[in-house]
Formats: sequence, C-alpha cells, structure tokens
Amino acid sequence: MMPFKAKRRMQMAHLSNKTIHISYFSFLRELLGITEEAFETKASTAGDLYSELQALYGFGLSRDSLKVSINDAFSSWKKELKNGDHIVFIPPVSGG
Repeated sequence: MMPFKAKRRMQMAHLSNKTIHISYFSFLRELLGITEEAFETKASTAGDLYSELQALYGFGLSRDSLKVSINDAFSSWKKELKNGDHIVFIPPVSGG
C-alpha cells in the first residue's frame, strides 16, 4: 500500500504545469499561422490538452475526427502527458 504522502505527491504532479511541444498540420496550421509551439498546460491527457486548445483557439473539429501522436507514436486520447512530450494532432486526409 502506498503511503498517503507519496500518493498525494503523485496526484499533485498531474496538476502541475508542463511544457508540451505541439506541431500543427493542415487546417490547424492554417488557422493558427504557425507550425509548432511550446505550450504550457495543466492538462493531464492528450484529450484534455485538445479541449484546452479548442477553447483557446476555436478549433471547430471534434477530437473524434482526429488522431493524436505522442512522441512520434499514435496514441490514446487518455494517455497521460509528461513534461516535454511532443504532440501532433493529425487531421483527416483528403485527396485523390
């Protein structure tokens, strides 16, 4: 069983600010006018981060329409973020 203080430290670590490196492609890049940014957040998961960015930047596409990559690997929206992670939100691809 984990001691209370250790458990509390782990809980608080999820609430602390972390810097996430985000790369933008397609319409997200066009909307923002940037290809990447270092973003400070308290978001604990990729899904939380996207919700924060949606509110801040007005992204119209729901996360159900996107894939997420964390540190160069496709990932779950529920994956815990760590300081220094690299995130890419991958929009639908169209073309012929």
